[in-house]
Order: sequence, then structure tokens, then C-alpha cells
Amino acid sequence: MNLKGLKKFLVQAKLSTYAKSGEADEKVLPDGSKQFEYKEGNFKYLDRYKGYNSFFGKEVVSFQNKPVWEMNYRGEVKKDVADPKEVYQFLKKALQPVTIAKPFRGPSHFASGRFDYVNQVKGDINKFQGTEIIKKDDQKVYHLDYYGGLKG
Repeated sequence: MNLKGLKKFLVQAKLSTYAKSGEADEKVLPDGSKQFEYKEGNFKYLDRYKGYNSFFGKEVVSFQNKPVWEMNYRGEVKKDVADPKEVYQFLKKALQPVTIAKPFRGPSHFASGRFDYVNQVKGDINKFQGTEIIKKDDQKVYHLDYYGGLKG
């Protein structure tokens, strides 16, 4: 497995799952968690999470059935100041310009209508941590922390 191939796969996996359809294509598991799955060649991507307004989850990429990369995340929508459905619709759009250079979440900045998305990340595919926020009319309505990297 090479890192360039992993990065390309991650971008395609993210564009083919949540950023594409939101919750429409997720599978509900017996424990109540929800999961997206994407496969291409020797790669497999799983994104499993629990919750809605307050949620946590993990993305795992396997190569030849062995885990090689993961990302953990926790986020929430401030439901007292914004409609979660509206925020998540915007989030799907904000995640679509994901790049090979930083295939973790969305771009550094994305704006549309009354919403503004900011993603700050330190590190690279080997080891990283980041925070993303969404503001609506300059008021923070969403926050997510994430971290991960290659399996050591």
C-alpha cells in the first residue's frame, strides 16, 4: 500500500458516503450505531457513529483486510440556535471539496448562504488532529473535534 493510493481512496470514500447522501445510505446496526461502507480494490472504508445532535464515531480504512488508518471524531449541533437538519445539509456540501492533500474532513474554509465552515488541522495522513466549526449568521452552531493517523 502506498500513501498516495490511500489518500485517493479516502477522498473517493468520503465523496461516496456521507458527503454524497447524508444519512440516506447509512446502515443501522443492532447496537443502534449507524455505518457507511465503501470498497474499492483492496481498500475498504467503514464510518461508524452513534448519536445525532451530539455524536461520536470512527472511520477505519483497511487494506487487504488489515486496518491501516483510522480517524476518531466527536461533534454536536447547538440545537437551541439552529435546526440540525439545516446544519447537516450544509455540512454535506462543505465536506465535498475534500482534498488529497488533507483527506480528513472538508477544506480549510467553505461558505454558502448564511453558513460558514472552518476546518483547522495539524499534521498529515500519518498523524493529525483537527477541529471544524460551522457558523450561521456569525453564530457558532456546530463543532467537531477529530484525530487519527496510520496504524503504528
